[in-house]
Amino acid sequence: MNYYIGIDIGTSSTKSVVFNSSGVALFDSTCEYELLTPNPSWAEQRPNDWFNATISTLKDIAKKYPTIKGIGLSGQMHGLVILDKDDNVLRNSIIWCDNRTVKEKEEIEKIIGKDKIKSITGNEAMAPFTLAKLLWVKNNEPEIYSKISKVMLPKDYIRYMLTGEFKTEYSDASGMQMVDIYNKCFSKEIINAFGFKEEWFPTIVESYEISGYVKPIIRNLVGFDSNTFVVGGAGDQAAAAIGSGIINPNDISVVLGSSGVVFNPIKKEQINPNLPVQVFMHAIPDTYHIMGVTNGCGLSYKWYKENLCNYEIEKSNRENKPVYEILNEEASLSIPGSNGLLYLPYLNGERTPHNDPYATGVFIGIRQSTTKNDFTRAILEGVAFSLRDCYEMLDKKKYNVYVSGGGAKGKLWREIIASNLKTPLYRIEQSEGGALGVAILAMVAAKEYESIEAACKSIIKIKDSTSPNQTYYEIYDKQYLAFRNCYKSLKDFFKNN
Repeated sequence: MNYYIGIDIGTSSTKSVVFNSSGVALFDSTCEYELLTPNPSWAEQRPNDWFNATISTLKDIAKKYPTIKGIGLSGQMHGLVILDKDDNVLRNSIIWCDNRTVKEKEEIEKIIGKDKIKSITGNEAMAPFTLAKLLWVKNNEPEIYSKISKVMLPKDYIRYMLTGEFKTEYSDASGMQMVDIYNKCFSKEIINAFGFKEEWFPTIVESYEISGYVKPIIRNLVGFDSNTFVVGGAGDQAAAAIGSGIINPNDISVVLGSSGVVFNPIKKEQINPNLPVQVFMHAIPDTYHIMGVTNGCGLSYKWYKENLCNYEIEKSNRENKPVYEILNEEASLSIPGSNGLLYLPYLNGERTPHNDPYATGVFIGIRQSTTKNDFTRAILEGVAFSLRDCYEMLDKKKYNVYVSGGGAKGKLWREIIASNLKTPLYRIEQSEGGALGVAILAMVAAKEYESIEAACKSIIKIKDSTSPNQTYYEIYDKQYLAFRNCYKSLKDFFKNN
């Protein structure tokens, strides 16, 4: 039997998982690293931290499984990695949740035009996308900018280090805001408008195509004894969608990760340019997807835990119990609507539907009677309302909604979201998400399966479902309306403060 590895280069860690050709996870290894915030609203990471984490996890796997047929790469989208002519990293990567590029977003709109940028890339000019980040380097770090020889995304830096191949694939590249998603190529019009060089950008391949082979020096370093190929892979959301079987227009994926995502595959002719959702290419050939994103999903819960939950952390250590499990238990002691407390999860601005880099996190409705449990539940409900914002942007029809990501482990959070969307949430048996998705792409490249669709049909199984609680509908409809009105009332405050 052949073995495949899915590598997921995330925001907090890199996780590598080895699968057999039936999609069964056999062993995994995770290595964490720092998130750097040198200034308010900035977010950076060291690309070499990702590479060292990748090597560490592959070494762990090779001790048990030295013969690996293929590798798939998944990674956080929109991050900027820039190299000089000698392949030295020129600066820390400016990653997806960085919000320093407000002026660059406005510059893009002025130079290209709001309608024009959307007609090429499928999206409005957005501060978190790679284009704005590269333009920021040009505007603020001219000495570094003058040395640029290669521009790439996080997972593609790992590909380059493993294989020496300077390539990307369509799902991740379409999130750079420099790709013509309709003609499937980098846009010369955009690149030339800002004085970039075409040779800076990688070749684009299909997600299931073999993009290169692990270099002998890397094979020896990690302990592989095989000529292992690396496929194109996918951006984290497209990868997670494949790993959850989200491959047709009647399916929706709700991912509860650092960011929260509502993901729906579509065909090109279904793209509606008037909706305030993001449009990218899927990891499936000739398929696109629309996506609504709330930046502060798991990030909100993590921020809350690390800054306001010392007691719960101490209790977790005493009882050897996950701290989020304790927080979920406390949240369940509050009531639906959190006794009137609202949370706006805009810690790093917001993408869908506001496209507002100025927005900040807010608690509203604190009373003398408000308890810690209300705050905890309000976090879960605030993220659910923001995901509902995304869901409301989709066509009004019945979908099969699948939930995944670390936050999906909490039954209460699943119930809150199901009750807001007023539809059941299905959780798949497999929990490896993006790592499984890109391993499936490697399996297809190796002809284990005739197509991505056939692989998903064979591998992906439903674990359980969470039904909406109809008694919550009226409460959440009222709170959701208040949530939306709060943003409208505070929009000017956010921009001016």
